[in-house]
Amino acid sequence: MKLVKRILVGLLIVLVLLQFWRPEKNVSTENVVADFEAQTQPSTEVALILEQKCYDCHSNNTVYPWYAEVAPISLWIDGHIEEGREHFNVSDWASWDLEKKDHKMDELIEEVEEGHMPEDSYTWMHGKLSPEEKEMLMAWGKKVRTELAE
Repeated sequence: MKLVKRILVGLLIVLVLLQFWRPEKNVSTENVVADFEAQTQPSTEVALILEQKCYDCHSNNTVYPWYAEVAPISLWIDGHIEEGREHFNVSDWASWDLEKKDHKMDELIEEVEEGHMPEDSYTWMHGKLSPEEKEMLMAWGKKVRTELAE
């Protein structure tokens, strides 16, 4: 019993100490999606989907939920954001050549179609894409790819 108590006290101390270690926030005061939206021209509905379900992990500006202030959740969320931006960061859109833009839009379509995006861990708190939202995103992505090819 003493061993269990010591382990629990040790875990509590680690948890308290973790609260003092904060990852850097992914927040910008600039409109970090302006170039992306200007070139891809999403409809109002698609822009809303992107804002609500994509930009938190795939841009240089994240709207953090309250629970992102609590470690170890803050570290877990930071890892998701870093990985998301590594794969597809719309804030970098203007610096990409046409081939890379086309490739990223192809990946977006594929990930949405296969149900990999948004990730399950994100949808627990933010909800999944409806079939209609998926169709809108994929149709918009295909339209963007067609326009990039012209």
